[in-house]
Parts: sequence; C-alpha cells; structure tokens
Amino acid sequence: MKVSKKDPVEFCGIITASQNMKDLFEVVKRVARTDSSVLLRGESGTGKELFARAIHSISPRNPFAFKALNCAALSKELMHSELFGHVKGAFTGASHEHKGIFHEANKGSIFLDEIAELPLDLQAKLLRVLQEKSFNKIGSTKTEHVNVRFISATHTSLRKIVAEGQFREDLMYRIRVVPLFLPRLSERGEDIELLTWRFIDEFNKLGFREIKSLSKDAREAILEYSWPGNIRELRNNIELAFAIGVGPELKLTDLSPELQGISPPNLTEFPKHEKKELLKALEKTKGNKGKAADLCQISRATFWRKCKFYGIY
Repeated sequence: MKVSKKDPVEFCGIITASQNMKDLFEVVKRVARTDSSVLLRGESGTGKELFARAIHSISPRNPFAFKALNCAALSKELMHSELFGHVKGAFTGASHEHKGIFHEANKGSIFLDEIAELPLDLQAKLLRVLQEKSFNKIGSTKTEHVNVRFISATHTSLRKIVAEGQFREDLMYRIRVVPLFLPRLSERGEDIELLTWRFIDEFNKLGFREIKSLSKDAREAILEYSWPGNIRELRNNIELAFAIGVGPELKLTDLSPELQGISPPNLTEFPKHEKKELLKALEKTKGNKGKAADLCQISRATFWRKCKFYGIY
C-alpha cells in the first residue's frame, strides 16, 4: 500500500496520518475508560459507528455485547420493539417474545445512530433507561433492569432541534456528557490519498482487477474533490472503479461523474413531484421503506427524513 509522507497509525480499524485524527484517538482512549454517555457529531460517512465500536472495544465492557440501531431506518413501532422488546401477543403479529437491544446489550454498549430522528414518546422511555436503568417490554408490566454504556450519534445539532421542540432538552444533556466531533474527510489532509490506496488494496484482493497506479488526472480529481459524502463516498468511488474500469491504472473515467466534473442528468422535474415519487415507491414495495429507498436510489436515512418532511407515515 502506498502511504502518506507522514507515518500513518491504525486504531481499532481506523487508519490516519492526520494529526487531528491522532489527537481524537487519544481522547477516545481516555473516554473509553469511563461509563460516560458519548455523543458523536459528524457528517454522514465520517465513521461514527466505527468510533462507537472503538469506544466499546477498548472499554471494560468489551467482553459483553455491542448493539447498534439506526433511528432513521425504522418505523416508530418497530424501533420501540427493537429497543425494548415485546412479549408474545403484545400487538398484532407478535407471535413470540422478542428481546430488545437493551436486554441483549446488558453490561455492554448500545449505539443509537441518527438519534435526532427518535420520536418524542420514545425519547421519554429512553430517558427513563438512562436515569433509572430500567424499562418495560411492550405489553409487559414487569420491570427489567439494565446496565449499559450509551453511545449515540447525529449529523445535526441537538440544540437546534431542542429549540424547535423536536427533542427533549433533559435527554440531550443525558446523552451528550462527552461530545466528540469527527472531522470531514476534506479536513484530514493526506488521509484522502492514504484511504484511496487502502481501499484499492482491499478491492485488489478480490481478484477481478488489480490497480497498481492512478492516472495524473484521476489523482488530481481525488485530491481536489470536496468529498461531501466523506469516507463512504471515497470508498464507493474506488468500488465503482473496480466495477467499470479495466487495466492496472485507475483512470478519471473510472470515477463518478462528480469527480469527472460532469453534470448529472437533468432531474429538475423530480423535486417538483418528490412526494408523488416517494408514495409511488412505497406503493410498489407495499410500504417497505427500506426497499422503497433502494428503488429511489437514496439512502434509507434520507428516505425517512423526506417522508417525515412530507408527512408520509
């Protein structure tokens, strides 16, 4: 693997040569020793779940389970069940008892991604867990006791949505005892090239193409691009290059239109009819929002936010 001029370091599967990331690693090591709740702030694709897993893996809770849940990817009812579990017969279709992640992660760690999307009534139930370390399964009067390390993440400002009345202020203070801010890929300097070669090495091992070099214009495009999708977008571009390109040199034409400076197809009509398109996708997938998001070729989190914006439930 070609590396940066600075010595790269690897921490719990996260590789970097930038000093701001190395400094963040040191903070994470100190935070992991405690049981304090951690809120990870960062744009999509900056590796929030990787950092959550890192905190758990080097903490005293490592021998126990780490459970992750994306609050933007589930309906309120399903999220309720996934968090707290349910007893048999608690609702239509509850043919058997289900253990929620709070039960499964007892003595371990729980990671809630996109916590800003958590409905207000579930926020109250989550606050109880944090305050009293107890909860009830859906349909049960029996109190369950739990001991978990709580890690959450969001790409947005909780203070802003608290001011808008969409998030409980008392819960915000409970979950952001330790706020950690993850830098954008564009703020990580030489990590762009370092990670490019890391992903090239990863895909080289699959055997259907071996890339040994970058063309001059491809390298320039990779280094000059702003990477709004951060690490995830970079990895996707390398995967694209392996899927459509040939030969040992990665060329500019192997990369996405954004990196080539090509305008995407004219989709100006889509925003005008966005709600209609969302409803059409839901109809085709019989209400399955995950499949509908795939059909619309957008992330599930984005699909959920758009549905919420248009009042589609």
